Amino acid sequence: MSLHAMSLMLNCLKAFEVKCIFNNAFKNATDGVLVIYINLGAGAKKAVADESWRKESVEDRLEYSLVKGIDKYAVEDTEEARQNTERYKRPLHIIEGPLMKGMSIVGDLFGAGKMFLPQVIKSARVMKKAVGHLIPFMEKEKEETQKATGQEVAFNNGTIVLATVKGDVHDIGKNIVGVVLGCNNYRVIDLGVMTPCEKILQTAIQEKADIVGLSGLITPSLDEMIHVAKEMERLGFSLPLLIGGATTSKTHTAVKIAPCYSSPTIHVLDASKSVVVCSSLIDEDRYDDYVEEVKEEYEEVREDHYDSLKDRKYLSLSEVRKRKFEIDWSNFEPVEPSFIGTKVYEDYDLSLLVPYIDWKPFFDVWQLRGRYPNRGYPKIFNDKLVGEEAKKVYDDAQDMLKKVVDQKLLRASGIVGLYPANSVGDDIHVFSDRETTSGGKPDAVFYGLRQQAEKESEHYTCLSDFIAPQETGITDYVGGFAVSAGFGREEMCRQFEVEMDDYSIIMIKALADRLAEAFAEELHERVRKELWGYGNTENLEVNELHKVNYDGIRPAAGYPSQPDHTEKESMWKLMDIESSTGIHLTESLAMDPAASVSGLYFAHPKSFYFGVGKIAKDQVEDYAARKQMEVKDVEKWLRPNLSYDC
Repeated sequence: MSLHAMSLMLNCLKAFEVKCIFNNAFKNATDGVLVIYINLGAGAKKAVADESWRKESVEDRLEYSLVKGIDKYAVEDTEEARQNTERYKRPLHIIEGPLMKGMSIVGDLFGAGKMFLPQVIKSARVMKKAVGHLIPFMEKEKEETQKATGQEVAFNNGTIVLATVKGDVHDIGKNIVGVVLGCNNYRVIDLGVMTPCEKILQTAIQEKADIVGLSGLITPSLDEMIHVAKEMERLGFSLPLLIGGATTSKTHTAVKIAPCYSSPTIHVLDASKSVVVCSSLIDEDRYDDYVEEVKEEYEEVREDHYDSLKDRKYLSLSEVRKRKFEIDWSNFEPVEPSFIGTKVYEDYDLSLLVPYIDWKPFFDVWQLRGRYPNRGYPKIFNDKLVGEEAKKVYDDAQDMLKKVVDQKLLRASGIVGLYPANSVGDDIHVFSDRETTSGGKPDAVFYGLRQQAEKESEHYTCLSDFIAPQETGITDYVGGFAVSAGFGREEMCRQFEVEMDDYSIIMIKALADRLAEAFAEELHERVRKELWGYGNTENLEVNELHKVNYDGIRPAAGYPSQPDHTEKESMWKLMDIESSTGIHLTESLAMDPAASVSGLYFAHPKSFYFGVGKIAKDQVEDYAARKQMEVKDVEKWLRPNLSYDC
């Protein structure tokens, strides 16, 4: 069911009160719920196979379908129930009866840890299809009721506006939160990705929202969230503001966002926490205590944050440059790549990428981490807690992956660039040919940031340390790449949305991300063995590749070794990435399609991944001067890495 249809359904729920799956009252859930789970557990596979459950009453069938996530008969059984006008005088009564009873069981099992996110999303798919069938009948009834009484139909549980903020295209986590909240009878209005502040706030007013939720993955999204909070304060909003996404944190929310908005501003770790937060904010009896508790907690977080900044010491930029990571270049002869310039890969064979998929992040998307989260794939299948469900989700992924590859439903494209280069201080000068490396004007410069926080290690590293300095007279090389497996993803998602299939929407987005990362892995191996050739004797298994058991690294802009997203612009211009591949940068420098990966290639065997961490004002000013940017603009892009407030 579309989000619009879900909204219509929720608007028709007049007096129905649902218990949230993580409500504090959950501890009073009846033993009967667990008995139902047990009865549907061990023998469930057999029951599904022989479909003996189809002989039960329509109410039992609907409940069973919801608990087991079987959508095959959702419309058929819902229509059968609707035809029983003596028992269900209104379509709403079917929702309030067997459908919500089934979802209550789902919620209780999820809350007890006996059901996992993939199962909940499958249950939501059943619910959406059932309610979607009832929508036309409910709309007709609603129109007749409004004509007769002149009154709007009210909703009890609350309206939540969700959006990925402007400049950001990532939305898997947001979508999962929306599904989980929808399963708990919240009216969810999902504004999608790249959503301007004005649209978020206008929608919140027009739809009489109870809560606004913001999501983002890339670091510039953090600033956009601050902007939204400030605008809500300026315009006199009093709605709670929820913050979520991979780069967000409780500390950043408490230190940077919450002080900008006088109403509750709360970080939500993941989908499983979203319901307890929303239920606490919606419940008038719990609101004051919960908000006060969060306020006190965030005050402690702020104090700890500022105390840690005071305690941490930073060396001057001149000092850390003296203590750079040293490589002996006197006996080093760089391997010359097979070509200089770019090589474009269009419609890359997806079947080549499948073996390179790292499945651990896939299970993380579905919140299947098990008792030993670091055991990874395939050991997760043996995990007593999540192993069985992990195997089911993996099998579903294999089915979809086969369909995607066989029917070419996704398209992958990428580009590799290899260039002569030398380091000049903390920067890397890049040239389009071998003749101009000795002091000529570079065709591009990749600007580096150096570790500055005092530490036990004697080295303070910058990416430029891994490239031969210009004064050595050595012609070294650096590479760049950008790949995507996201072309065609949105078309698939739109079709799944028509089919009311959130499970498949999340599945294809997760798989597209995995294929993009696999593309980066496979292409990097091709570069080492063939295009650059410095690893032509390498013979590693895929699991060894995932552990980086090879020479060289491929750090990405926006990540720990170079946290400045604006460095992507230099690479996009140098390699003409957008026109060559179709991968473009948003105004916040997120890559679109979202299932895209980019970065640099370093070949030196002593190169390694590191985190720049916090940096001091002197480096920010020096960096801004080198890049010819305003200090305030650099501070905006590097805000999470600043050792000071600005």
